[in-house]
Amino acid sequence: MDLQISVFLLFVLFTAGHSLSCYECMGLTGSCADQKVKTCPSGFSKCMSLTTAVQSGGFSAKVKIKDCAPDCAIGSMNFGIGKTSLACCNTDQCNVQDAPDPSNVPNGNKCYYCDGQSCSNTVSCSGIEDRCFKATGSSGGQSIKGCVSKSICDAATPVGDVQGVSCCSGNLCNGAQSVTQSFLFLCCSLLSFILLH
Repeated sequence: MDLQISVFLLFVLFTAGHSLSCYECMGLTGSCADQKVKTCPSGFSKCMSLTTAVQSGGFSAKVKIKDCAPDCAIGSMNFGIGKTSLACCNTDQCNVQDAPDPSNVPNGNKCYYCDGQSCSNTVSCSGIEDRCFKATGSSGGQSIKGCVSKSICDAATPVGDVQGVSCCSGNLCNGAQSVTQSFLFLCCSLLSFILLH
């Protein structure tokens, strides 16, 4: 009996201090070549990998990010000028692979998106983006809209300066509404929403 208690206590001692470790990097050129292993802080139970492709006018860029996350969902999001693909896992260094590039295959669904001047623009959803979403930035009430996959909708809770996230199914169900806020703030708000989920 004492041996069983001793083995149990040793097991608890060696497993209680274990923290998740994930790869960490930010590839602004489309690759995550300089990955480092990071021990996640308390409360961060997932490893995530994110790929975002942005295209506006003649400008295009691809960003890849890997890090620890408190929680996240697997899926994709399309906010008109950019598309994001997110992958999550919960074992040590499981985010070694980049999140896949966002799909360009239209699925027939359409949603409204905001471009900084108006929210009456429409975007064709692609891949597994089967919902429309709308959210509000808490600083000035800026609108953020686009397509999203159900798994991200199911995990959505207000984070940082993005609040009032709601999802709906059906073409153009996220409503058109005019805004005159800065394009950069909308992108930063959406990126913080994605990174903190």
